[in-house]
Amino acid sequence: MSVDLQTVKRVAHLARVAVSEEDAERMTGELNAILGFVEQLNEVDVSGVEPMTSVTPMEMKKRHDVVTDGNKPADIVANAPATEENFFLVPKVVE
Repeated sequence: MSVDLQTVKRVAHLARVAVSEEDAERMTGELNAILGFVEQLNEVDVSGVEPMTSVTPMEMKKRHDVVTDGNKPADIVANAPATEENFFLVPKVVE
């Protein structure tokens, strides 16, 4: 795959980047070099290689998904102007 001058200008327009004619010509060569490197990566045989999330094998830390009150209801309502049995008291809005 190769990039021509029109493609560089179109990508620059889509990215809202002002590119002069001279810069567009230079970028054409640079983008073609980058795409050439990416095509080289396609030649690597990765069959049998497991996907990795890190360079060192590690187990994700997991916790049980249980509903709790946070074990500190008194701390949660401590700054409330009015509470009753660890619930917030609010004025009646609808009658």
